[in-house]
Amino acid sequence: MKNVNRKVVIVMPAYNAEKTIVKTYKDIPANLKEISSIILVDDKSSDKTVAIAKKLGIKVFVHKNNLGYGGNQKTCYRNALKLKPDIIVMIHPDYQYDSTLANELIRPLMDGWLDIMLGSRIRTRKEALESGMAPYKYFSNRFLTLIENIFLGLNLGEYHTGFRAYKADVLKNIPFEMFSNDFVFDQELLISAAYSRYRIGEISIPARYFPEASSQNFKRGVVYGLETLQCLGKYLLDKAGLFRSPIFKH
Repeated sequence: MKNVNRKVVIVMPAYNAEKTIVKTYKDIPANLKEISSIILVDDKSSDKTVAIAKKLGIKVFVHKNNLGYGGNQKTCYRNALKLKPDIIVMIHPDYQYDSTLANELIRPLMDGWLDIMLGSRIRTRKEALESGMAPYKYFSNRFLTLIENIFLGLNLGEYHTGFRAYKADVLKNIPFEMFSNDFVFDQELLISAAYSRYRIGEISIPARYFPEASSQNFKRGVVYGLETLQCLGKYLLDKAGLFRSPIFKH
């Protein structure tokens, strides 16, 4: 990997992750820990997430009120950027994503030919379903990913992963403070990045599905899907010059 002296900050948006945070932390490659600062933002958990994270030596920020998944990420990135990193990696502390692959995720950013990297959970349909992804989530993921690829002119395997890496310049330049505090934050970020023509790539990763792994229920999933389509609508209207949205940098 080139440019090993680049500074990396790992952020963990956490909510009731006491059962999984230690396993997630231990899976982060040792060499990456050596060049990284690790930040956890706790979104008013009711368990021992904060105490365990501090015991691991992780820098912790605690919300006084639950702000939601997007609101959590805003605090993550706001504090990560204060450390003046080159790369910011988001790892969910719920152990759903395989953080042993973090080096592979950031490699194209270290090498300088991509700006954003995603860990795609969907290499094949059989693999995704057998690993435990609910069928309705798989097919809604496929539908939204197809629509996003068509509208954005990309060819990604999925947009809905929570294992991501960004060059710091991306988060400095796109207006993420204007995004939703809810789950659609992730889509607003990618769609805004595509609007600004940042280069997005991905690697395939295994994923785990179990009760402690965070997940949306069906109702929230429907809202998330509709909000994603709404964001794509804003993208098209803005590109056509018919409506200027604050979620895009003009």
